Amino acid sequence: MMDHTDHSYKTKKWYQYLYFTENRAVNVERVEAVGSITGRETLDYVLRTLEVLERSDGAPETKRIVRKVLQWSEVAKGGTARDRAVWEGKGYPLDIHNIASAKIYLDEVKSVRPEDKTSDRVPEEEDQIIYTLIKTHGMIGQCLRGEVPVSGNAPLTELPLEKNMLREILYILNECIIRGVSEDLWLRIRADVYGLIDRILEGDTEEFPAEFRVRHLLPGLPEIPEKLTDFFREKLFPRYELWYFEAALSDFDADQVLEILSALLDRLGDTNIISFKPLADSLYYDYEGKKHINVYKKRIIEKYLRDHSVENVALDVRHRGEAALVDFSFSRVCEKLIDFCVEAEQSGLLTFEKSITVLYDMFGFRRDEFDRLNNEDKYLATMNSTEESTKNSIVDFVTGDILVDVGSGGGVLLDLLEERFPEKHVIGTDISENVIGVLNKKRAAEGHHWTVERHNFVDGPFLVEGEKGRVDTIIFSSIIHEIFSYTETPEGRFRPEVVEQALRNAFDSLAPGGRIVIRDGVRTISAVDAKRMAEAAERGVQLSGPPQDPTAGTTCVYPGGLLTVTFHQRAGLDFFQNYVHDFEGLTDIEDKRITVDPEKLRVSGCVDFMREFLYTYTWGQESYSHEVQEQFGYYTIEEYRQVLERLGARVLRAEAFLEPGYPEHLRPLVTLEPDVYPDSNCILVAEKQA
Repeated sequence: MMDHTDHSYKTKKWYQYLYFTENRAVNVERVEAVGSITGRETLDYVLRTLEVLERSDGAPETKRIVRKVLQWSEVAKGGTARDRAVWEGKGYPLDIHNIASAKIYLDEVKSVRPEDKTSDRVPEEEDQIIYTLIKTHGMIGQCLRGEVPVSGNAPLTELPLEKNMLREILYILNECIIRGVSEDLWLRIRADVYGLIDRILEGDTEEFPAEFRVRHLLPGLPEIPEKLTDFFREKLFPRYELWYFEAALSDFDADQVLEILSALLDRLGDTNIISFKPLADSLYYDYEGKKHINVYKKRIIEKYLRDHSVENVALDVRHRGEAALVDFSFSRVCEKLIDFCVEAEQSGLLTFEKSITVLYDMFGFRRDEFDRLNNEDKYLATMNSTEESTKNSIVDFVTGDILVDVGSGGGVLLDLLEERFPEKHVIGTDISENVIGVLNKKRAAEGHHWTVERHNFVDGPFLVEGEKGRVDTIIFSSIIHEIFSYTETPEGRFRPEVVEQALRNAFDSLAPGGRIVIRDGVRTISAVDAKRMAEAAERGVQLSGPPQDPTAGTTCVYPGGLLTVTFHQRAGLDFFQNYVHDFEGLTDIEDKRITVDPEKLRVSGCVDFMREFLYTYTWGQESYSHEVQEQFGYYTIEEYRQVLERLGARVLRAEAFLEPGYPEHLRPLVTLEPDVYPDSNCILVAEKQA
């Protein structure tokens, strides 16, 4: 990259405008973290475009013109406070940076020709060429994104340049503009860029179809409803340019987009440019060091769009020059609520997580009871990575033509099933509106053939349309422990009958010969054995349990059913004490026999409790508030076998094992006594008799 201190640029006016500025006019789409924005991003971008130019093969005269265009095309994003006040005083639309930059360029041209100060002077021919190129700067890319009409490039055809020279200028200029953003982006759309330039230079400014423009404005939508396309065609495309549209609205669904745009129409006045940049800027914040949509703010907006009953939020449209700037405004109360949630999530504590949930439920801001708000994306990514190690062994047991993945989460298993069995009908299910929405976007963006439906196996069987009705394989991958942990019954959560009900409904969904495949947590010692060991301990007798250590192939013993953990750092003990307070699972064990030696950083408890703790501790503080609410091991492998056989299934496989990632992550943090990690997971395959 060119050095900011390069003296060949340092004295240039355009460079000074971009270097000496406190204005942070950055497209949030292009940054990894909001907190990383320094204000120098625009200058860095311009220098990158100039580097691309220097490497190009254009003629010297072509490169000289393009160089000047690139140097001045972004200046309206810079300037000191005084510079910007002067520009605004002249009526330059700084939010429409290509037009404002073109006007600023003409100012500079005039300033070096003192003999010609009249405001209505016609610029010299080359100045007019550069002015027009700056004014239309970036519009080829905006056309391909659906933001602006092709006719906006018509001034290019009027430039007093020989056609081949103009073509070379536009080819090189747009290559610099786009490659300055992303090399991959340029390689993807290069042919489209060249094709559009050629069409414009032949005088063909026919507009792209409305369907094309809407699909490019909203590439993440799984489907574009006809009513949305009609709205764009009839109400927006004939008159308005739509700047920063995808950056601001890509996370909203089709109905929400239509609601926002409909509300805008009566408030646009005489403007013909709608800029969504203020909304794009305000919707994002940093979560775990990376840019993330502020879901607390978005849920409030969604509530407003559903019923307009939220008095503390409103659509905000400000007019500045030729542009209407779109955002949502919030009352002071709402702003404080959002600020509280953002700060509280950083703690990872369950008490704050519950406070956020209570507040958002009080106002009706959550989508449903399964809405995780702040870290849904991380949760789905975690589900994907968690399944990575054993997903292939799960898929090996698939049978039949209709395959159902229960609790599809991030979709990794759906992808694998589709890849391995392209001829089969693959269906994902989930109970969360959030997950369904994310999966539908993924399906549309990546071109998958699997489908996804909302279904809860606790409520009933899953039947498909058609003569057969039944399915052939149902996969529960890391999902039954969530059914067990979160399903509310009159007797509370953590009820084993809920698991049996879900499996009964799954079994009833199967065609004869169909299979249930389970990959989930496993319990070490049954509740009956845990009680027996606790009673024996009171009498001074130590009984043992027989968990298997698959790495050693030997039978190991937890004396009295106890496991002792020594932490290597005091933070681990703090984590444990919070866990003891917050964990509500293992309700069938009255005495968990927990002891704490704070001096030695040593704790002890029944092996099932300690296993639950250890495999929560693995995920760290950030995931704590969710993981502490789940009981990962609810059946021993033998109890699982008994449940499946009660359903009438034939158990083909029942195996408990230790995921290697758990000890790998925990050994730097803890020492176990005995030094044997309890089995963490199991795989079971049960078949319905033909």
